Amino acid sequence: MGNSALKSHLETSQKTGVFQLTGKGLQEFPEELQKLTSNLRTVDLSDNKIPVLPAAIGNFLQLKSLTLNSNKLILPAEIGKLKKLESLSLNGNQITQLPSTMGQLKALRTLNLAGNQISEFPSGLSTLRQLDLIDLSRNQIHSIPAHVSELQVIEINLNQNQPRLKVLRLEENCLELSSIPVSILADSQVSLFSVEGNLFEVKNLRDLQGYDKYMERFTATKKKFS
Repeated sequence: MGNSALKSHLETSQKTGVFQLTGKGLQEFPEELQKLTSNLRTVDLSDNKIPVLPAAIGNFLQLKSLTLNSNKLILPAEIGKLKKLESLSLNGNQITQLPSTMGQLKALRTLNLAGNQISEFPSGLSTLRQLDLIDLSRNQIHSIPAHVSELQVIEINLNQNQPRLKVLRLEENCLELSSIPVSILADSQVSLFSVEGNLFEVKNLRDLQGYDKYMERFTATKKKFS
């Protein structure tokens, strides 16, 4: 991209607080954005070829929305400095794990990590009390740890993860029955689905499509270990 075009984008962003530059083949985070650390509220650099998010991202203290879908990103620890960040979208990268500092993003409401290479449910997210949505679909997660029950999110999307996923715990999340994906019951390998302490009676799961298939798996697993 030519300097004049980038300059035009920067001038617009200085007025609007929004910087959007998608599908331009960028191979690095634009250094020129450092001039706008006090202005930018929204940054979208999706569909580029950025391999590393620089430590300088921690300087964008006014940022509320950061979208970096379809790059090749590795995240620095400094991302935890974005105390005002409400939306972080990192779909379709090559992320294998998140920095521990993610737990410092206290304003975060939506976290999109679909289509990465994450094999373990990210630790530290249970401290994010504002978090409403976590999308971890199309990763390689094969087990769900007990601390997931501490999350207060409205929705966790774990569709199309490793078929080895056997146990899914979503206790005490204020979930409605309608928010339970039917695919977990009908199409997954989950044989223990623990949903106590939500906004519905556990027995109401029987009303959902696929419950019979889930019970077949549950019974078979119970017999195996009895």
